[in-house]
Amino acid sequence: MAISLSKGQRISLEKASPGLKAAFVGLGWDVKQVDTGTDFDIDCSVFLLGENEKLLSDSHLIFYNNLKSPDPDNSVEHMGDNLTGAGEGDDEVVLVNFTKIPNEVKKLVFVVTIHEADKRSQNFGQIDNAFVRLVDVQTKAEILRYDLTEDYSIETALITAEIYNKDGEWRMTAVGSGYQGGLQAILNRYSN
Repeated sequence: MAISLSKGQRISLEKASPGLKAAFVGLGWDVKQVDTGTDFDIDCSVFLLGENEKLLSDSHLIFYNNLKSPDPDNSVEHMGDNLTGAGEGDDEVVLVNFTKIPNEVKKLVFVVTIHEADKRSQNFGQIDNAFVRLVDVQTKAEILRYDLTEDYSIETALITAEIYNKDGEWRMTAVGSGYQGGLQAILNRYSN
């Protein structure tokens, strides 16, 4: 049975799923019945941050044009871009191998943005049933789930969740922070 997180809640992954080695983080959403004249292309990105809460390098931003983390084991891997969000379940998936993440990576920040949101007059207020979930790769069991229930009527970028290492233990926080300005607003926050 998955643990349902509320905004701001933190949990130890070891306590939630003892012995967890690898997980996939699934992100999903539905578009409300609105017609903006074009499909919604929502993209997932993962920022790999160091001790200073900044992006370690440009190649530590994992997204549809940079699918694998730069470490030799590719400990974080984006499974590809979903251009429409059609269908049930996870719309985009990121694999995370906790046993292979390099020591300099202290935090993974999971972000969703709307591609060309301003040009298309789209925002997260037009999205329903958005969620982020953590699933054990070995057992396929859903461990944690965070349903984003707020109305993000002006936001075009969301930090959905963070997975961070504290005292040698991986933990997850349900964040749910919205930003105007798309991916650039988040890049500004985490760039040196």
